[in-house]
Amino acid sequence: MIISGARSLSSSQFQRRVLCTAQGLSQLGIGDGDSFALMLRNDFPFLEATFAASLIGAYSVPINWHYKERETTYIIENSEAKALVIHTDLLPNLRRDILQNLKIFVVTPPQEIQLAYPASDRDFQLSKNTLYWDSWREAQTEWSETPLPARGSMLYTSGTTGDPKGVRRFPASPELQSSMMERLALGFALRKGIRALMTGPMYHSAPNAYARAVILLGGSLILMPRFDAEQCLQLVERYQITHMHMVPTMFVRLLQLTNEQKQKYDLSSLESVVHGAAPCPPQVKLDMINWWGPIIHEYYGSTEASLITVVNSQEWLEKKGTVGKPLPGTEVHILNENGDNLEAGEIGDIYVNMPFSPGFTYHKDSAKRANIEIRGLITNGDRGRLTEEGYLYLADRKADMVISGGVNIYPAEIESLLITMPGLRDCAVFGIPDPEFGEQLVAAIELMPGIKIQEAEVRSFVSNHLAGFKVPKIVKFYGKLPREDSGKIFKRLLRENFALH
Repeated sequence: MIISGARSLSSSQFQRRVLCTAQGLSQLGIGDGDSFALMLRNDFPFLEATFAASLIGAYSVPINWHYKERETTYIIENSEAKALVIHTDLLPNLRRDILQNLKIFVVTPPQEIQLAYPASDRDFQLSKNTLYWDSWREAQTEWSETPLPARGSMLYTSGTTGDPKGVRRFPASPELQSSMMERLALGFALRKGIRALMTGPMYHSAPNAYARAVILLGGSLILMPRFDAEQCLQLVERYQITHMHMVPTMFVRLLQLTNEQKQKYDLSSLESVVHGAAPCPPQVKLDMINWWGPIIHEYYGSTEASLITVVNSQEWLEKKGTVGKPLPGTEVHILNENGDNLEAGEIGDIYVNMPFSPGFTYHKDSAKRANIEIRGLITNGDRGRLTEEGYLYLADRKADMVISGGVNIYPAEIESLLITMPGLRDCAVFGIPDPEFGEQLVAAIELMPGIKIQEAEVRSFVSNHLAGFKVPKIVKFYGKLPREDSGKIFKRLLRENFALH
């Protein structure tokens, strides 16, 4: 069963929609190795199109619907999408010639999405190439051919510089698909027949994989159109949710609820809450374990390599800050700039192998794919260290590391501290050019409503806990930091704002 707002689909209803979608796409000439794009919020058509693509050997290409015209156009053109499925109120974000030259399927946002995202007043016009998704799908017969080897979604990694890269996986045999599903179930701490709440946007890699795994395991999936902390607790109680995938920012939002709000809802059905996608401040995770119990699991992975490490609450409490040990068959190596293995405890670039994977390339950019590989190991640009026992600890992304006066500084460490400062709602720490030291630290701060904090107070808070060279030279306050629905802050936009001054 899939539920969104007041709407629901049984397993048989969903399967029929997937088969009709696969038949319709096939008749449009979309087949093995082709791609089509999805610019949708969490809605039924997102899942219908994703599962249909796997049957016909095509790639679905989820697009972050926050993207503006240039970013959207790049992904549609780079992926060579033959069609686009889009919520009608997002049409103004497309370049006009895209609407004229591409087969467009429009989806009217359902009530729950309209309430979460009130439509703008911008006008949009439907072209002759436009079809309404629901009526088009219902006019199709059910697809009855033998499924082709699945290719999965082609997700575009955001990166910190340059245009995003499309991660194009090679076809996977049924046996390999089964092995990959077993690893997803292990890494996400899933089981058959669960009731899962989808809290994050499915255009992201991990929520996308999590949602697909829940459905393939015969579970019920309840979609949130947009994360809201108290609504999350309401839905857990209402649907007796057993499993959730979250990101650390969601934990912060939950912990900021009042004691009355926290105690108002019955959360006893929860069995497993898994988080990843960004470093979690240790104090935040500890507070969540103290509230929800030892059901918090963590993973580390990437769009390219999928799941790499996992750790449960008991292990984490003994090894605070770790993202766990590698999954069975996975190797993690810490390498220096020359590609040599570093000793335990030394910080370097994280490289991993890809067991039980069909392999991948970057779409139209095999050179970048070759650049991330050494001796069969790949990296996604993260840095970290391994202990003698094999536990992995993250430092930060290599691209986010700040070098000031020749010293390496990892913003994630400073952010983990700042988020515990009373009155602070969220933060981002990054580097900008400095004529004397090469780079200097900036802390972008969002305060809780009604709170006033001075720049000197922020610097003093950091200096009381960390070395002086880790204290931000610039502290800037924002009414609202630019972020995605998942809570991830757009550091790139913040850096660009400083570059303009």
